[in-house]
Amino acid sequence: MTEKSPNPLPRAFFDRPTLKVAQELLGKVLIRQAPNGIIQTKIVDTEAYVGPKDKACHASKGRTKRTETMFGPPGFTYVYLIYGMYHCLNIVTEQEEYPAAILIRGLEILGKDNPTGLSTRIDGPGRVCRFLEIDRTHNGLDTTLGTTLWIEDHGLAISRKHIHTLPRIGVDYAGEWAKKPWRFCLPAPPSSGKRRTSLR
Repeated sequence: MTEKSPNPLPRAFFDRPTLKVAQELLGKVLIRQAPNGIIQTKIVDTEAYVGPKDKACHASKGRTKRTETMFGPPGFTYVYLIYGMYHCLNIVTEQEEYPAAILIRGLEILGKDNPTGLSTRIDGPGRVCRFLEIDRTHNGLDTTLGTTLWIEDHGLAISRKHIHTLPRIGVDYAGEWAKKPWRFCLPAPPSSGKRRTSLR
């Protein structure tokens, strides 16, 4: 358990342009109050989905029961299922009624959850949700409350030169929008003992 009280990022952090937030989330600490205790992870890979014109964004097909959370206030979770088996965690951004969100694609395990001290990285949104024990019941959570799931700034400054900018993954159906360099990630630190797991 953490000894200090939760200090979640405020709603104003998420109520900004999605591409900016997606980059500034790198290095932030994602905290999950799981049934067996607190899990702390560092965000190392994000993807931005920006509004109804973005053909890779779920909201490009209109407002539906599935995407309703994306049209709500920023700072809420948007969790959905892909391939009938993998959950994906997103954080809603920008002003209410403008559907935009950031997919959490990769994490690095911190604290007691990584007692080896080695770089243990979780790559792929499905693997992220499995590790954090997140499913569709966690859709619509307010991360600014500091309960169940939230994000904190622990003061790790990330230089832009260390951020890799890449096209998004698995959205070839979006045509030209699939080429947008809206994926942002940090390279894993060099370590002979590095462990890395992947799952989209």
